[in-house]
Amino acid sequence: MGESVRYSDADLAEFKTLIQEKIEKAKHDLELIKSAYMNDHNNGTEDTSPTFKAFDEGSAVMSKESNSQLAIRQEKFIRDLKNALIRIENKTYGVCRVTGKLINKKRLELVPHATLSIEAKNMQ
Repeated sequence: MGESVRYSDADLAEFKTLIQEKIEKAKHDLELIKSAYMNDHNNGTEDTSPTFKAFDEGSAVMSKESNSQLAIRQEKFIRDLKNALIRIENKTYGVCRVTGKLINKKRLELVPHATLSIEAKNMQ
């Protein structure tokens, strides 16, 4: 009875591939966000009225703030996915950290970094 509940090595290999693909896509998306954040799109508003210039600068600040937030969220997502890969290596991936039961496979396909089953999530 010492054997704990876990996904098979074949299942873990499938999840590992899925997570690695998601990490690659997330890194690509992060680069896009960062380039949008760093790139100062100058649309030539210098010669327009000062009122429009003020609106444009305010908009640019808002845009940079939202891009910064997106970048932070994306970095956290990548970190969570990398942690999931560590759990796969430890063979603890897919086990709910509250109930100790297996997390539904469909849930893991949709949210591969999940550490809680729906049951545990609903208890929160």
